[in-house]
Amino acid sequence: MKLDILAFAAHPDDAELCCSGTLARHSSLGYKVGIVDLTRGELGTRGTPEIRLAEAKSASEILKLSVRENLGLADGFFRNDEQHQRTVIQAIRKYQPEIILANAVYDRHSDHGRAATLVADACFLSGLTKIETESNDKPQVPWRPKAVYHYIQSQFIKPDIIVDVSDFWDVKVASYMAYKSQVYDPSSKEPETYISTPQFLKLIESRAIEFGHAIGVTYGEGFTVRRFLGVRNLFDLV
Repeated sequence: MKLDILAFAAHPDDAELCCSGTLARHSSLGYKVGIVDLTRGELGTRGTPEIRLAEAKSASEILKLSVRENLGLADGFFRNDEQHQRTVIQAIRKYQPEIILANAVYDRHSDHGRAATLVADACFLSGLTKIETESNDKPQVPWRPKAVYHYIQSQFIKPDIIVDVSDFWDVKVASYMAYKSQVYDPSSKEPETYISTPQFLKLIESRAIEFGHAIGVTYGEGFTVRRFLGVRNLFDLV
């Protein structure tokens, strides 16, 4: 299936917490959107990979994704090397997205920045004809997305682009709250983690309010880009 927008995430729940409003907005406009998780989040303190997989399925239904796939890379130990780049290239060529959303270029979790570079490098390499890959024993054709945008995670990064997600805020919240093993649950007996506190949920909303306020709307999601942005019509920026 060819996608319009494909979000890569180091862990299940990264995309929901950081760019699910953007995915839901574009899905509502008729675009085909999907998520590819790099790992199963098996090093997470709370829950299990099996629970995370079930939660990702629920979140995918909430977001009305066309595709959800997990590459099964090693949580915490994947690298930006040829082996991992080829795995990501296979996913890019499989879905042929026009736009890719990827992890933050740096963040408190080392997987996030490493995933950002891995995906960005794979996007370029995916367009090279002399890199050969296969899917279901069939050769894949080269494919390079038109743009790669990095969503913003725990650490504040000044965005280059802000997407208005006000009309899809409830969808976004429902999608990340589907990860019941990870987010705040006062009845949980598991150890407290960075994202399982009520303060973290407040951070997600306050960040969206701040970005929204910057463009005159209620809620926004911010992205950074490694290249200059160009438009043919200044009114496209209004």
